[in-house]
Amino acid sequence: MKAEEYLKGRGAQYNPANPYLKQEYVAEHIEGLDEAMLSNSKTEFLAEHPKKIVNKVESPDIGLSYSLNPYQGCEHGCIYCYARNTHQYWGYGAGLDFERKIIVKENAPQVLAKQLENQNWQVMPLMLAGNTDCYQPIEAKKKLTRQILEVLLQYRHPVSIITKNALILRDLDLLQELNKLDLLHVNISITTLDEKLRLKLEPRTASGAKRLEVVRQLSAVGIPVNVMVAPVIPGLNDSEIPQIIKQAAEAGAQSAAYTIVRLNGSIGPIFEDWIQEAFPDRAAKVLNQIADCHGGSLNDSRFGTRMRGEGKFAEAIAKLFKLSKQKYMAGRSIKPFNYSHFCTRAGKQMELF
Repeated sequence: MKAEEYLKGRGAQYNPANPYLKQEYVAEHIEGLDEAMLSNSKTEFLAEHPKKIVNKVESPDIGLSYSLNPYQGCEHGCIYCYARNTHQYWGYGAGLDFERKIIVKENAPQVLAKQLENQNWQVMPLMLAGNTDCYQPIEAKKKLTRQILEVLLQYRHPVSIITKNALILRDLDLLQELNKLDLLHVNISITTLDEKLRLKLEPRTASGAKRLEVVRQLSAVGIPVNVMVAPVIPGLNDSEIPQIIKQAAEAGAQSAAYTIVRLNGSIGPIFEDWIQEAFPDRAAKVLNQIADCHGGSLNDSRFGTRMRGEGKFAEAIAKLFKLSKQKYMAGRSIKPFNYSHFCTRAGKQMELF
């Protein structure tokens, strides 16, 4: 791809074939419709009104929890994002479509409240969001995440937020109320502190410096923060692990965790196309090291190893992370959730009699 053809502000540069579609447009001659397909068009927002918004997660790598995503697709454009594959279920591409066709679940707060009222509801941590970032740019306008937090506070339900956007500070008032009841964990993803790398790897996210400031402001008011060094991409950001943990600890983070990148499904070819363009001098080295962490393949779906990897590079990363955490975060931990506060509207009504 020529430099002038590179789509600035986007991670992916094309849409790989969607395995769930029998027919689709392809760019054979760069003219007319093809030109429109390949251009850096504006982001579209598509309204959706699901009947169910919370999914139960039973992965042995994560443990029992719920996942809630008010948005599908993400304008952040992180090239490695595992959620890209899920966009194909909606009939879109995992590449450019994932970044510029954002599905907005308009009724998410109302559907959440309805699900919490179910008599069979089992209280356990709710991940907001476990798929795409709940504080991506459109949240500034839609405020669905803020409304969801209001519902969770009303029901006194525990929530674990993961984001890489400074917009979370807008909701500091709600976060503090949830934290008073030990109902909140916040996870801030810090992939790199190298701004040049960040602009290529995660083009529409907050800078590493801004994310550290988020950690600092949340920690200053007593909110428990875990920093996710994720994903670790050998040959790109693995050497940054000690510095990220050091600065996160200085900002007040109580814990840190990491995962190794895995390029399942359509993410593999999207990432390969990206790294050949972004870092041609070390593309082969990075791809080989990623494969070494996953039994010789970029794709890894094996429970128990998919998030940590195996082999010499994975072992070296694990050791570096462990030593860094021991050096900078010794004695720190995240306080547990309190599940005893949960109550439904029906339960509140009964208290009146």
